Amino acid sequence: MNMALALAERPKFSFNKVPEVTLVFWIIKIMSTTVGETGADYLAVHVGLGTAITGGIMFALLVAALVTQLGKNRYVPWIYWLTVVLVSIVGTQITDALTDRLGISLYVSTTAFSILLALTFAVWYGVERTLSIHTIVTRRRELFYWAAILCTFALGTAAGDLATEALSLGFNVGVLVFGALIALITLAYYRGANAVLTFWLAYILTRPLGASLGDLLSQAQTYGGLGLGTVKTSLVFLTVITALVALLSTGRGSAKIQPVTTQDD
Repeated sequence: MNMALALAERPKFSFNKVPEVTLVFWIIKIMSTTVGETGADYLAVHVGLGTAITGGIMFALLVAALVTQLGKNRYVPWIYWLTVVLVSIVGTQITDALTDRLGISLYVSTTAFSILLALTFAVWYGVERTLSIHTIVTRRRELFYWAAILCTFALGTAAGDLATEALSLGFNVGVLVFGALIALITLAYYRGANAVLTFWLAYILTRPLGASLGDLLSQAQTYGGLGLGTVKTSLVFLTVITALVALLSTGRGSAKIQPVTTQDD
């Protein structure tokens, strides 16, 4: 085993580095994707920073959060979810930059991110022999995990924009369609479908669901939205996320953290 591989495998943690998949987990995940959509739009357009400066700031914040997250030896709610929110923003901006600045078709970007995510999973599984999130107990597994998370946000953004814009579904229908798909995946899970597959499919689809929900709440009523605006929508969702993360930090709202072994599900 070479030195780089050895460093990636260490340290080995006594606790899983990601949260239990509960209802609270999915609520925060969907809201974080909404904040990623509305927050990036607010900074780029309303504050006037532009996409390039906004992207640079968010990327720097993401690196700082990810370094902090990687430095922990167990799951810490506030830094984990802060990292997820920042990954959501950066993933959104990557797709938007390809579409708006480089003129790349949403069909192409959706296909490209699908392939990239599949390759990430293939390498992850080839090295670790599992894609389970219940045994993120080494540095290498955690790096694979965050690489996959970034790909899911970029793919979810591209696929969501493809459905709501290029295919003209609109954000109202988008909420119903993506919500229905997640409901079907949930049903399949409870009927015995593969837990790892259903988790990652749902994780991808919560991104376009959150984006469509954000547009529904923030867009003007003349466009079919509720007219709350990006500022109010972002503040409301950030407040709820903060409250739920605070709840998780007290040990309530999720299962008690237990030491894990390297035995996979």
